[in-house]
Amino acid sequence: MATLSLTERQVQTAGWRDYLALCKLKVVAVMLLTLVVGFCLASPGMPDLFLMTVTLLGVGLAAASAAAVNHVLDASIDCRMARTARRPLPQGKISPVHALVFAACLGITGIGLLNILVNPLTAWLTLASLIGYAVVYTAILKRATPQNIVIGGVAGAAPPLLGWTAVSGSVGYEGLLLMLIIFVWTPPHFWALCIARRDDYARAGIPMLPNTHGLAYTRTQILLYSLLTLLATLLPFVTGMSGWIYLLGVSLINIRFMHWALVLFRSTDAAVPMKMFRYSIVYIMWLFAILLVDHYWPVFV
Repeated sequence: MATLSLTERQVQTAGWRDYLALCKLKVVAVMLLTLVVGFCLASPGMPDLFLMTVTLLGVGLAAASAAAVNHVLDASIDCRMARTARRPLPQGKISPVHALVFAACLGITGIGLLNILVNPLTAWLTLASLIGYAVVYTAILKRATPQNIVIGGVAGAAPPLLGWTAVSGSVGYEGLLLMLIIFVWTPPHFWALCIARRDDYARAGIPMLPNTHGLAYTRTQILLYSLLTLLATLLPFVTGMSGWIYLLGVSLINIRFMHWALVLFRSTDAAVPMKMFRYSIVYIMWLFAILLVDHYWPVFV
């Protein structure tokens, strides 16, 4: 019997779970939560559920497409990192060509849905975010500068703005403000992970801040960006976009966020960076949930 080629073996061994793994569903789910909040805050009353569903589907497919392209472009890096070595491409379960075809199908479907059933502005902004993450960040910035996550964070911060434009058809300051919160939150969130996984990034040759500028400098930057995050999260209340319920809730989670930023700044405990990283994920989810509760609170009282 003839020996199977690599492509044939990959076709036979790749399952639906491997393709789902390309989509980074946990990351996409957090992004879509922020989109829902942007959508609801832009809605004058109760949200249009059909429009929301189509927007979630379109943006979700586009985000999954960007994630799949990221897998392809980072395959050589992923092979050298313990955290990512078991992804489908390094394991040889999916070929780069098949992954790109999968990504193209997702992206075209998602952008098409947004353009036809939502509005062209949301479709174009989603396409820009896809290119920003999959190409500008992954292919260029990630390998070129330790400030990669700061510059590339614009693309990852877009979902609440997309939710806003899906309803309003325009880029309002409210949507940009929600985008700003995620933009300034991203560096302390990601740099905490970079400290914990700095040996991985060093092996892969990626110029992450802890390896290029040292741990002390990175801890200082995390603290400074955490303070910027705190200030940015006060803007919805200051601008009248949200009320006292939001201010109280966000103040409580900000105290805990700053606690971890200060602990990380002062401590050399190897466990602290991952604790900061994990809390930052919970933090951003709680923040947008509090925005939603504050928005609809008058409806239920």
